[in-house]
Amino acid sequence: MSFPFRDDFLEAMRHNVLAFIGLMVIQNGLGLALAYALWKQPPLMRFFRATVFLPVILSLVVVGFLWKLFLDPLIGPITKLANMSGIASFAPLGDPAWALFTLICVNAWRWVGFPTLVFLAGMNAIPEDYYEAARLDGASEWQVFRQIMLPLLAPAFTTIIILTFIGSMEWFELPYVMAGVSGNPGGATDTMALMFYRLAFGAASEATSNVGVAAAISVILFVIVGVGSAIGALYLRRREVEM
Repeated sequence: MSFPFRDDFLEAMRHNVLAFIGLMVIQNGLGLALAYALWKQPPLMRFFRATVFLPVILSLVVVGFLWKLFLDPLIGPITKLANMSGIASFAPLGDPAWALFTLICVNAWRWVGFPTLVFLAGMNAIPEDYYEAARLDGASEWQVFRQIMLPLLAPAFTTIIILTFIGSMEWFELPYVMAGVSGNPGGATDTMALMFYRLAFGAASEATSNVGVAAAISVILFVIVGVGSAIGALYLRRREVEM
């Protein structure tokens, strides 16, 4: 007996996994770089710290609608700038090849302040004596960062990775606002949470719903998030002890 909507569900799960990978690379990678830049205490540090964290406190629905407006193929300012630069037919939200990546970038812009502050707090908690001892031994700044700072940031990495995993697997609000409940265009931005909502409560483009399949998806999603988070936390915390 085959699982109804099996192919659609596997495709939606693939999008969640791609979102997790993309956010780990773009959002958390940029957050680590920004945290290191702020840790160096540049001029106007408080201003830059507030600027980086500002999008986090904005409503995700507002962020989604604003970016959807910015990327509108007819009136969007970003679209117009791209067309003026010679990029014809720039409409990333309407292109299945770019729609998911666009949502990942918007999500990263909104949340990058959170990993930045977590990493910055971890960097500030490391005793300065460790850095000074390494520099006295002739270590370069890159060696100090890679061999001292990164291992001691393991607790911060554990927090960020687990929260990113949970958020990626439960990704709903931003795809819903920017791409619709059907995961347009052509299901390129569909996620497990969107599929659950669509089957449980129906959609404007669908006359029927399937509450039974939706309930099954919710259970699968619960297991993925619960088991994945538990295994990830145990593994990452064990690495913290080893370090």
